[in-house]
Amino acid sequence: MQLKKFLIKLHLCKGIGCHGEAKFWNWWQTYHSNETNCDLTVSDLVSLGFIRPQNRTQFSNDFTSTRLETAVKRHLSEVKILAICDPNYPTQLKEAYLAPIILFYQGTLELLEYPLLGVVGARLANQYGQDSLQALLPTVIEQNIAVISGLAAGIDELSHKETLRQHGYTIGVIGTGLNRYYPRKNMALQKYMAKNQLILSEYPLDSGPQRHHFVERNRIIAGLCETLCVIQAKQRSGSLITANLALQNNRNVLAVPGKINDPLSVGCNELIVAGAKPVLNSKHIIEEFRFDRIPNMKYDY
Repeated sequence: MQLKKFLIKLHLCKGIGCHGEAKFWNWWQTYHSNETNCDLTVSDLVSLGFIRPQNRTQFSNDFTSTRLETAVKRHLSEVKILAICDPNYPTQLKEAYLAPIILFYQGTLELLEYPLLGVVGARLANQYGQDSLQALLPTVIEQNIAVISGLAAGIDELSHKETLRQHGYTIGVIGTGLNRYYPRKNMALQKYMAKNQLILSEYPLDSGPQRHHFVERNRIIAGLCETLCVIQAKQRSGSLITANLALQNNRNVLAVPGKINDPLSVGCNELIVAGAKPVLNSKHIIEEFRFDRIPNMKYDY
C-alpha cells in the first residue's frame, strides 16, 4: 500500500491515537525512510509497540473492518489531505513535539510557507484584548506575516477577524472535523476562511468537539508558528499550555502585559515573570521574525 494511504488508514483507525501514530512515524523514519510503500499487518503494528495494551483489541478489530475501509475512501474523495510524508509538509511542524501524521485541510495550503505568528488568548476576552489586537496586528500584517490561531471564541476569533480586516492571511486550526463548527457562532467565519484562507484539522469528518481535541490542537499551533503571542490568559488556561508547547519547540514566546488585578491578565503577567518577552508595540513582534522566505502571493479576496 502507498505510504500516504497507509498513514491515512492508520490515522482513521480506532485505538491508536496521536501518540501511537508518532511512535510509528519515528520508527518508520529510523528503519524505512527511503521506502514509499507500507504493508505492515495488524500483528506487526501491535508487536512493535505502537498500540497500548488496553486498545489492542479495538485497534485489531477496526484495522481490517469495513467501517475503516469506507472511512478511508470517503476522506480520500471528500477532503484534501496533507501527510507527514508529503514533500510540502512544513518542516517546522515535522520537527515539533508530536507532529500529526495527517492533516485535513480546506483552502490555500501555501499559506504555511509564510512566517507564522501564533495568537492565542482568553475565550472571554474583553475590550482590552480587542484593543491590543487592533493596536498590534495591522503593522505585523503589513510585513506579510500570517496569523495562526484556533478559531475559538475570544482572542482566537478576534485575531482572525482583525487579520481579515487588514487584508492579511490567517490560518485556523480547529478541534473538530472540517464539516463541523465550534463554536457555532463562528460558522460563517470558518466557512469564509475555508474558501479564502486555510483551515486545518487532524480530526475526521463529523468529529465533534471534545475537551482533549483542543489540547491536541494547541500543539499544532505551537508547532507551526515561528513566534507565539499570548493576549489575555487566566492563570490556568489552554493558552498557557500552548505557550509551554511553543517553548518546548524552541519558539519565541511573547505576552501582552495587563493589570495585576485583572484575572484575564494573570497568565500573561506570569509568563513575563517566567521569561516571556513583553509586547508593548508591533515592533516587539516583528523583530522576532527571520524574513528569509516569503512567497510571492497576491490577495485574492
